[in-house]
Amino acid sequence: MSDFDAIDSLLDAVGPQAELPPCQVRRELRERARLSKAQVARALGVSPSTLSGWESGRDPAGEVRTKYAYLLDGLNAKLATETETKTMAEPAAERPVASGTAAAAVTSTSSPEVGQDEDEVELLAVPEPCVLCGRPAEQRVAGFAQHLDPSDCQETPGGTPKPEPAAPSARVHESRTARPSRPVGGKGAAPRGRAFQEPSGPADLIHEAVHAALAEHGGDVEAASAALLKQAIPDAMRLLDETRKGARYDVIAHPWIPDILKKPTSKGADQIWEARPKWTRPELPPGKHDVTALDINGAYLSALKTHLPLGQLEHSSGFAHDRRRAGVHLITPPDWEHDAVLPNPIGQRDEPGPLWVTEPTLRLLLRLSGPKHGLCEPPQIHESYTSGATENLLEKFRIALKDARDTAIADGDGLTLEYVKAMYSKFVSTMGESNYNRELYRPDWMHIIRSQAFANLWMKALKAHDAGLTVVRAMGTDELHVIGDWRRVFPEGRSVTEVKVKDTYTAGGTEAGTGQEQ
Repeated sequence: MSDFDAIDSLLDAVGPQAELPPCQVRRELRERARLSKAQVARALGVSPSTLSGWESGRDPAGEVRTKYAYLLDGLNAKLATETETKTMAEPAAERPVASGTAAAAVTSTSSPEVGQDEDEVELLAVPEPCVLCGRPAEQRVAGFAQHLDPSDCQETPGGTPKPEPAAPSARVHESRTARPSRPVGGKGAAPRGRAFQEPSGPADLIHEAVHAALAEHGGDVEAASAALLKQAIPDAMRLLDETRKGARYDVIAHPWIPDILKKPTSKGADQIWEARPKWTRPELPPGKHDVTALDINGAYLSALKTHLPLGQLEHSSGFAHDRRRAGVHLITPPDWEHDAVLPNPIGQRDEPGPLWVTEPTLRLLLRLSGPKHGLCEPPQIHESYTSGATENLLEKFRIALKDARDTAIADGDGLTLEYVKAMYSKFVSTMGESNYNRELYRPDWMHIIRSQAFANLWMKALKAHDAGLTVVRAMGTDELHVIGDWRRVFPEGRSVTEVKVKDTYTAGGTEAGTGQEQ
């Protein structure tokens, strides 16, 4: 399994990345904002030398790239607003007029304007390629060469229909409430090289719903919150539909479901075991210890990135696991010999023998049985119900919610934050047999997403253990108790890639080190 694990790691690292402006523009934005390298590096959680590399030729990747792009976009919007305000305040006779070579030398940090009639049109001494059609243009608007008249943008070679010129951003002041998304192309989309984009459609749905609720209830936040929580499920489904436009996969919303996924009674449970952690270390090291209870942010939101079956589940038998498919599996789990220091990956189970588990639990066991970890034997697979799968089925949906969550936190917008939380948590909890969501009946997805959240927590426990921390407790989806300097292992904050302190207490020192004092 090691070859497949290595390939999975590579595939996980591949994905759409946030757009960044050229290196010289990054530095100019920081210097114009009078921010030091140390200040920016500290906000991004990197060293000043790393930031220097980003300003001189290297590019960041992953989550920190998204943060850096968001910072640069914010600086661009703020500086543009300040420039606009200053320009409008100047007497007309004192306003500089760009001409000749000076106009041609203007960089991509030129100020975006608010409306077409108020655009600062720069005449270029030497025509430059239009960012929309590629043909020579003699004007620059908002820092980009483009034709002012749509009729001047002719079809590109090869007969590709010309895109409509992107209107100068009239929403630059809203960029602090909705993060820009990477353009997906098509008519009217901004050019690929443009660093700062307008908010995406899915993100707009969230903010529009919040603004509408506030307007309907006359600014009463409590009443607006109650209304938003009631409409969280249909709004989540509407957001899902928006993010599924143009998708490569056709999803069956109400497929045939095997009996193991059906509840025998209205209040009963089906046969799927989700491997929810509920573990406390049986014995602590001698002496008293300061324990930190860490809260894992957005556990279910992060778990939306998981391998989900697309179509109807099909039955198979045998010991082979096809990593191109996902579903539920009847397995005999391996013996677990590390309960003294780490929880069992399948959770606390009273009865031995085979049980039905989900895709994330099976993949976690296979991963732990591989040569990298070698913590257990491989599970025995007896039979499965699976379908062709993808890990990115809900990725656009997840990113839209994550971006709205991050923006709400940055703006101190508690109303939007609670609304977003309700959207993804209720989306997960009602996609099974629920009277609250009749549009989607995928109990297999519900179990898989929940299990992915549990598997994510388990991997954080393993990361803490491997880093020398003492793991004391792992509970549910988002609670991890540790002894030691956890900040060198986990970044602190409210992002979904960070953790925050839930509680601190003293444990040990009584009855052979197993007691606890709050």
